[in-house]
Amino acid sequence: MRSDVVGGGRCWRGPFDTLMVSMHEARRLAYLHAMGISVWRLRGATAAGAAPTRTADGTAPARDAAPPRPGTAAAGSAPVTAPPDGRQTPPAQDTASAQTPAQDEPPPWTDADLAGLPAEDASMGLSPAGPADTAGEPSRAQAVAAMDWPALEQAVAGCRACGLCERRTNTVFGVGERNASVMFIGEGPGADEDRRGEPFVGRAGQLLNRMLAAAGRKREEVYIANIVKCRPPNNRDPSTDEAAACRAYLERQIALVAPALIVCLGRVPATNLLGTADAVGKLRGRVHRYGPTGTPLLVTYHPSYYLRAPEQKAKGWEDLQRMLALLDAAPGASP
Repeated sequence: MRSDVVGGGRCWRGPFDTLMVSMHEARRLAYLHAMGISVWRLRGATAAGAAPTRTADGTAPARDAAPPRPGTAAAGSAPVTAPPDGRQTPPAQDTASAQTPAQDEPPPWTDADLAGLPAEDASMGLSPAGPADTAGEPSRAQAVAAMDWPALEQAVAGCRACGLCERRTNTVFGVGERNASVMFIGEGPGADEDRRGEPFVGRAGQLLNRMLAAAGRKREEVYIANIVKCRPPNNRDPSTDEAAACRAYLERQIALVAPALIVCLGRVPATNLLGTADAVGKLRGRVHRYGPTGTPLLVTYHPSYYLRAPEQKAKGWEDLQRMLALLDAAPGASP
């Protein structure tokens, strides 16, 4: 009995194993193939351990073809016959083909192999990476920038630029005087706004109406809009991508209203319009500038803040007084 290295490990061979090794190589491979086992042989190895053979012209023979499955006949070979006992006998093969060396790894892919296959981006349904990914965005923004009120409202009603459209009941476009001197901008619609399609109609909206009345203004005399036109789930803050998808609509609303003053209600609109992460407490109390026109902009707390902390309403009144002073000082303001 002797030991041999098989499959990376050492095993002991007895008389039966020696007999199996001495079987015709083609028959052994046929059995293994029938069991679903693929056999890779080292380059230059032969079926029975003999030296590699060469053809009559001195060149190395071609690599082995896949062994035939039991019961089938390879091309150009004798058919497989079944003896009376039911066992199948593999077809006879010539010595040269039985001793043909096999490669120890599959042949590499070539350009010819890849030529007939679809590109990766096409098979995955993706567009090629690069400038083409953002090529449509400038044209969309340019189209929105040229819209009038009816076209803009229609575009918002049918918008599917972000995932918020999947769960909305209504888009919330905006409401109020479209030539107003002051424009209020909130963060996004809530449940009441989503149901009615109008901004600031819930408890925070009712408080805003009372605050405006205290300052001598009516809701119908100002324009009110939001950073996003669809309700974020669970009234969460809109994400950066969601705000970006609605940015062209809001910019066009601001351009059409052409207000003398913009008032940001809370942190979210201030962050998006001013490009800052500063808290409302740090931003309020001074005049900021928005856009290429340098429109004056004030930051104040969202009305819902005063619902949670009624003792802070004095800050809201201070900001309203500052708003009225700026409007009185604006060019063309009525006495």
